[in-house]
Amino acid sequence: MQNSSTREVATLAGGCFWCLEAVFDDMKGIQSVESGYMGGEVPNPTYEQVCGGRTGHAEVVQLTFDPAVVSFKEILQVFFVIHDPTTPDRQGNDVGTQYRSAVFYHTPEQQTAIQEVIRELLSAKLFSAPIVTQVAPASTFYVAENYHQEYYVRNQYQPYCQYVVAPKVAKFRKHFLDRLKQKA
Repeated sequence: MQNSSTREVATLAGGCFWCLEAVFDDMKGIQSVESGYMGGEVPNPTYEQVCGGRTGHAEVVQLTFDPAVVSFKEILQVFFVIHDPTTPDRQGNDVGTQYRSAVFYHTPEQQTAIQEVIRELLSAKLFSAPIVTQVAPASTFYVAENYHQEYYVRNQYQPYCQYVVAPKVAKFRKHFLDRLKQKA
């Protein structure tokens, strides 16, 4: 059994949670990934409520990771490659506050790391538009309905998965080959 002191939590919003979950499920050092909702005012929101844009929540993934294997900063570097942090309240055709780019920090150290990574990205001028990623303290995490968990794994041939999720997974694998989990 693993010592709980070797676990940390990260919560990221970068559009549809199916995309983020599929990528981070493949990343070395990530112990678990749960799709859910954070950052809104309505307790125990449903997917339909969140999609309607009436709750203030973002679709998020909550990662449990081993910082001895992967740092929070490395997680952020992947996050900023696999989604567009320059489009307010949208990722591709998914539009609304529920699809905003956000990082919800759990510790002051995470807040500092987020700010450092954003500064580095801005100084490198990798994006042609300003980074609009929201940086906010973590609030209550609501786990999404069961059918959203491991959605890509169970629905790879569904059109949304083929045209939206699969390219993000491929981009991650191409740019971060050294970060892939070894398959047994």
